[in-house]
Amino acid sequence: MRGDDEQQGAMWSYISPEQRVPEDHPLRPIREMVNVVLKDMSPSFSRIYSREGRPSIPPEHLLRALLLQVLFSVRSERMLMEQLNYNMLFRWFVGLNMDDTVWSPTTFSKNRERLIDAAIADKFFDRVLALAKEAGLLSAEHFTVDGTLIEAWAGQKSFRPKDSKGGDKDGSGNPDVDFRGQKRRNDTHQSTTDPESRLYRKSNGTESKLCFAGHVLMENRFGLAIDGRLTEATSRSEREAALDMAVGVAGGRVTIGADKAYDTRDFIEGLRELDVTPHVAAKIKHGAVDGRTTRHPGYAISQRKRKRVEEIFGWMKTVALLRKTRHRGKRRVGWMFRFTLAAYNLIRIRNLVWGSA
Repeated sequence: MRGDDEQQGAMWSYISPEQRVPEDHPLRPIREMVNVVLKDMSPSFSRIYSREGRPSIPPEHLLRALLLQVLFSVRSERMLMEQLNYNMLFRWFVGLNMDDTVWSPTTFSKNRERLIDAAIADKFFDRVLALAKEAGLLSAEHFTVDGTLIEAWAGQKSFRPKDSKGGDKDGSGNPDVDFRGQKRRNDTHQSTTDPESRLYRKSNGTESKLCFAGHVLMENRFGLAIDGRLTEATSRSEREAALDMAVGVAGGRVTIGADKAYDTRDFIEGLRELDVTPHVAAKIKHGAVDGRTTRHPGYAISQRKRKRVEEIFGWMKTVALLRKTRHRGKRRVGWMFRFTLAAYNLIRIRNLVWGSA
């Protein structure tokens, strides 16, 4: 018998969001891990909020919502709030009841500085790594380092001479600008939209972009990111950030793999001074890596494993939409870069622990 096409919705529902989400939903193990992490971070949240006044949006709700934005490729916080308004899965993950009011998108702007000042992204990242360590997913011997460019939220037309008064030639918001024949350099020009971004190109034959440089240190056994940071995009930023991150893992029989861009004398000597074996891809000519390193079987293994770091960058740029940042300033972009790395580690831990169960 054909059913009636009833258009009138029921006023009440007796099934909770917890019952509606399937037991085998991939977000369930992530939510369990996030709840453990946020519970451990509760003292940090208490220190950054006043004990007087009206109760604010719980920081746990804000961080869970930002995590959903990263995991589901939501391109703006306004669109994220739209999803929270009618998406029951999102409400369940964040911790909102079906009748709870969704907050304004500007709430993120008002609370972001507070979270950045308290280094909440760093603490969240460290707590996620602690979960990986408890699960036996962190090795302490073999690592890989690499860098990538994060395009800034600034256009080429905003890159103007530092001594210029600003303003558009024709008074419009998108003026006609001809750069042909002009020498534009970071020491003489600066973006009016994001002054901390730098004009840089990855290699010869590629276009120059206003961007930042993101760096990741990965452990080779399980492919987890154990450190990461964002710096200005310069010709030396990759090697300087790599040496800085190598300090945290130096000692013992530690190896760090990298591509040919890291095969310079100062970088190789810097790793050896830290008692770290440089498993860097050797240049054919004028390289600093010699037979002392390349003759060992472990060197070839590191060269195969180091390519997995591209999976981290690929996920961050495609799924997490970090190919071009939505924020301005190294401080804000770096906070989001670190938080996105933590989100990647949550996905990786889920796949390793729950995927094999």
